Amino acid sequence: MRIVAICMTALLLSACRKKEEPKIVVPEVFRVRFQTSQGDFVVEANRAWAPHGGDRFHELVRMKYFDQGRFFRVVPGFIAQFGVHRNFNVHGKWREYFIVDDPPLQKNLRGTLAYAMSGPTTRATEIFINLADNKALDDQGFVPFAKVVQGMDVVDRFYAGYGEMRPEGKYIDPTRVEGEANEYLTQRFPKLDFILHTEFVP
Repeated sequence: MRIVAICMTALLLSACRKKEEPKIVVPEVFRVRFQTSQGDFVVEANRAWAPHGGDRFHELVRMKYFDQGRFFRVVPGFIAQFGVHRNFNVHGKWREYFIVDDPPLQKNLRGTLAYAMSGPTTRATEIFINLADNKALDDQGFVPFAKVVQGMDVVDRFYAGYGEMRPEGKYIDPTRVEGEANEYLTQRFPKLDFILHTEFVP
């Protein structure tokens, strides 16, 4: 009887265990369509450029992190930045999930994407699209991990009337963007363009 009881216990424990999630294998090259308030554009990420950056991007797209997020920093001839989650509580956690720095292998040319950062090992979720060739960003160590392959004209149309953020600019407060997310941005800056939906495409 004791042997039977042990076997039954083992079976019950086995049945109660959660199924292990299948391991995600990030493709070496993958594409993501951004559906935005101005139209669609497609980004191609290449892990050979920046494997940690590519993996995080794939993860954020999988969890719909960017959906309903605003292009909160659009400076003509420079960059269009996004990557603050619509919910400040979610963003508050993920902004601290830093990734390992990738070495810079590509230039910050027009149409490339790179993570914003404030120093070594501070890249998390915020990403910018280069609107021009930005050599100064190469010198500062920003690491492109992807590029816009379709719809750069859409990116060029993003609303830029609010300009650079404070203190250089006079409208958008970066501290409130980080702390309040869409609760701050949608009410006070209604003209900002935004991401409707992201999806992987062949």
